[in-house]
Amino acid sequence: MDFSFVHTNINVLDLEKTLRFYRDALGLKEMRRKEAADGSFTLVFLGNETNSYQIELTWLKDREKPYDLGDNETHLAFRTNDFEAARTLHETMGCISHENKIFGIYFIEDPDGYQIEILPVRK
Repeated sequence: MDFSFVHTNINVLDLEKTLRFYRDALGLKEMRRKEAADGSFTLVFLGNETNSYQIELTWLKDREKPYDLGDNETHLAFRTNDFEAARTLHETMGCISHENKIFGIYFIEDPDGYQIEILPVRK
């Protein structure tokens, strides 16, 4: 029996703002979208050509307040082949939340407060 990792779901308050963030910060694009028949929610799957793994954004129509992530220590992680250019981009965007220079990594924060680790390619 084999399993494949398919996607991770996160809930978002402002779908358009979040779509822009993931496009601009990580180069992700909308791969597919599913709208509830009654308009109560929208699912948008983001990905790229690098691999088949996707992020599923869930937007709930009636949600008006930000999600409470509490002490959530989970995060997404992306590896980049141009760490310095990525860091410069994210610094310009103002989305770097913290940096660990000892490990040579940093984290960015999306519009809903989810943390995303940025890693360089290691040789």
